[in-house]
Amino acid sequence: MHFMKIHIVNTMQNLTSQLTKRDPMGLTNADNAFTLYYVKFRAASPKVRSLIEQIEQRAEKIPEYHQLLDEVHQCYLDQRHQLLNPCIASTITDLTSQNSKDHCALVRSGCAFMVHVCQDEHQLYNEFFSKPTPKLDELLEKLCLSLYDVLRPLIIHIIHLETLSELCSILKNEMLEDHVQNNAAQLGAFDAVVKQMLEDVQERLVYRTHIYIQTDIIGYNPAPGDLAYPEKLEMMEKIAQSLKEEQMKQMSQESVFSDVQLDDSSGRRNSSAGKVEASRLQTSVSPADLHGMWYPTVRRTLVCLSKLYRCIDKAVFQGLSQEALSACIQSLLKASDIILKNKTQIDGQLFLIKHLLIMREQIAPFHTDFAIKEISLDLKKTRDAAFKILNPKAVPKFFRLNSHNAILEFLLEGTPEIKEHYIDSKKDVDRHLKFSCEQFIQQQTQIFVGNLEEFLTKVAALKTMAIQGGPTYSLSQQPWAQPAKINDIVMATYRVMKSKLPSTLQSMSLYLANRDTEFILFKPVRNNIQQVFQRLHALLQEEYSGEDLQIIACPSMEQINLLLSVNKSLVTGGFFSGWQHSHQMFNTVCGNASDPLDVGGEADGKCLLSSDQIFWVVLQACLCRCLPLQAVAHDEVQPVLKSRMQDQASEQSCNIKAHKQTPVPEPEQENTLLC
Repeated sequence: MHFMKIHIVNTMQNLTSQLTKRDPMGLTNADNAFTLYYVKFRAASPKVRSLIEQIEQRAEKIPEYHQLLDEVHQCYLDQRHQLLNPCIASTITDLTSQNSKDHCALVRSGCAFMVHVCQDEHQLYNEFFSKPTPKLDELLEKLCLSLYDVLRPLIIHIIHLETLSELCSILKNEMLEDHVQNNAAQLGAFDAVVKQMLEDVQERLVYRTHIYIQTDIIGYNPAPGDLAYPEKLEMMEKIAQSLKEEQMKQMSQESVFSDVQLDDSSGRRNSSAGKVEASRLQTSVSPADLHGMWYPTVRRTLVCLSKLYRCIDKAVFQGLSQEALSACIQSLLKASDIILKNKTQIDGQLFLIKHLLIMREQIAPFHTDFAIKEISLDLKKTRDAAFKILNPKAVPKFFRLNSHNAILEFLLEGTPEIKEHYIDSKKDVDRHLKFSCEQFIQQQTQIFVGNLEEFLTKVAALKTMAIQGGPTYSLSQQPWAQPAKINDIVMATYRVMKSKLPSTLQSMSLYLANRDTEFILFKPVRNNIQQVFQRLHALLQEEYSGEDLQIIACPSMEQINLLLSVNKSLVTGGFFSGWQHSHQMFNTVCGNASDPLDVGGEADGKCLLSSDQIFWVVLQACLCRCLPLQAVAHDEVQPVLKSRMQDQASEQSCNIKAHKQTPVPEPEQENTLLC
């Protein structure tokens, strides 16, 4: 046994001494490293392989041989450590100097180098020994720690989230999943060091994320350009429209050119079809949906969450996401208030709704709960029991063994309670979105029919007083409910709806850029307006005579529904140009008629219909015939106007002296004329 040990040890020591003399500083280049450190040892392995096999066979039965095998293992590993340690340190130093400004490249190249070292050492070990030993992994772990000692000081000084998240991806995906899982037996030591390095990177990433949320989201100070709404969206809409026109012009030119060229017609047709499809895809994206048009805190929050999602544990991500989303919501509320003060109310509301919808849509793909559990200590019972002890009246009862003893009550019932409650940032987004939409619906309803709602509220209060035993009333005799007063309220409401409804729909289209979303958001507003007019019609039919109803001139429900049926395609696809064209045509037909809602004066040859009434005739003609407004010619309007004037002449001549306002024509009568 002694001679076997001496032979094996001397052989290994001689190999090390030969390589050390050949390169005394342990510094070798990449070309001859493999030859010096692996080929020489591999060539000497047959000299001792047979002896080592004999020792391994007898080590299972004889303790002395087991001890001898341990000594041989230790000798081999010591020689390898003595030989490799200077070389690895030198190589890592060279890699650090080469990639001093690129931490990701340094980590990737350093880890790849250690993977090769571990694999080569295992292969060389198998040339000498047939049975594994845990001491080999201990040696390789020491060698890998030399890389860790160099990288850790660099990692803890990185401040950029992008770099830290990329390092997590390199260590987690490339090293652990690609290399370690495919060769776990040879890379066990490397696995332990990489996991330790990954934990350091994740810890640094979490720390920098907390700072990023505080400085770049909560503490974000918006620039004037960040709050330039709706100017930013209008500018992008114009740019998109100009690009679309250029694409259409280019397509038309290419189609003309392709018609001239007769050769290879099928290939050109396919190419033209592909370009048309590509242009459709490009123009289908609204400028409001571009990431660059998002508010900076929203963009930063979503980018931050996307980088964290695959880099850290689920529980840690839930806590950070809750903090980030709460901070983002607060920044949006702050920005919305600023826009509301500097611009208009609808701009501030739609800005908030738009970005809350973006957040709600973008966090949906994260398959995790955005909720955290917080534990708090409730000291209410302890406080109440302590106050009872301090009460002077409780002092004489300290020594009574009953329920009125303050000391016993403090000991038994004054125990603090531990309470758990959950904070869900995703539900917080939904809650703020719901509140914002409800506020928008309420305020838009107030803008359109607020005066009518106030009038109906007064009427309801008057009825309640009468029911409860108050004096009887006649609504038409009330100063604020006379037909002329109601007419003023109705006509003012009608003017507001006709003037502000297109701009409201255009703003919704500009901010939301989604027909379904616009329809869902505006539907409650439309329903509220319809309900107010239904209540008004029921009240007028109940309280006023036919002559009073003519003076009030309240639009019918069909007219209100027709006014509210203007959809987004009319608003964004030529509604305003059609509106202006139609009113120009009305002025021509009417001979410069008076105000649309004021047709007072004598019937001295001028048109007895207001331009507003003519507008409804033409608009319903377009709807019945499925024609655009621009397509309605003068010769189509004249027969309708003449027929309408003949029917209305007798009715209006008797009422035109009694009051200045004329009721808006009923759509049923117009449909009879037109269809």
